[in-house]
Amino acid sequence: MSDFFDGATSSKWQASFQRDGFLYIPGFLSGSEVGAAINRLDTLILDKVPSMPPEQAFYEDRDDPSTLKQIQSLYDHHTYFYDMMFGSRFEALAALLLNDRVVGRNMQYFNKPPRIGQPTPPHQDGYYFMLEPNEAVTMWLGLETVDEENGCVRYVRGSHRKGMRSHGRTGVLGFSQGMTDYGRPEDHAQEVFFRTSPGDLLVHHALTIHRADGNRSTSRTRRALGFIYYAKRAQEDTVAKMTYQQKLADELRAAADIKG
Repeated sequence: MSDFFDGATSSKWQASFQRDGFLYIPGFLSGSEVGAAINRLDTLILDKVPSMPPEQAFYEDRDDPSTLKQIQSLYDHHTYFYDMMFGSRFEALAALLLNDRVVGRNMQYFNKPPRIGQPTPPHQDGYYFMLEPNEAVTMWLGLETVDEENGCVRYVRGSHRKGMRSHGRTGVLGFSQGMTDYGRPEDHAQEVFFRTSPGDLLVHHALTIHRADGNRSTSRTRRALGFIYYAKRAQEDTVAKMTYQQKLADELRAAADIKG
């Protein structure tokens, strides 16, 4: 970890993450690094996404390629993204914040297309992860300017220390489970949001409550990369996870068949 971050910076980031359940790091990637990531991503979207199965590439409208909203497992599709995920600054930061060796579990592309990009419902990622203990981080790297108009991320400060809340079906593709009891006074009182520039990084704990606005812009996209790392000490309920993923895949295929 010391190869990537100095001691004072590491201590500051650890303290902030432990206190709040999230961390904001402006300029984690340089402008040229963001540009390189966008170029690789655009090539992948053009060359490989059209042939991906429905559980790998999600659209707001499958009949309209411009409404692509999510791609799973980017590192399986290009060595550039594999190198971003593994043995990288991102992996080192996850290990630092979780105080453990980590296992990279997913790298995703996210977008909210103009006008139709839906809000991301309040949820805790740990509900999907099915870990014991529920020790993991999700990272969100902005590829363009994001604000209240096109869908900024919102966190409930300190919620990672209060356990898992009730979740249920949402009907939102890519975020099938959301909190059923969000909106308590303390949720609103502790909610904070971040306006971000390209290259800025947000990191949150698996139990941190978060959501994101929809895209109300008529012309601006809201593109980002997501990274998920589990702490080595966290054990996955593989049977429950496979059952959930199979059910989700079946629902996505059924939805695609209906659209077709």
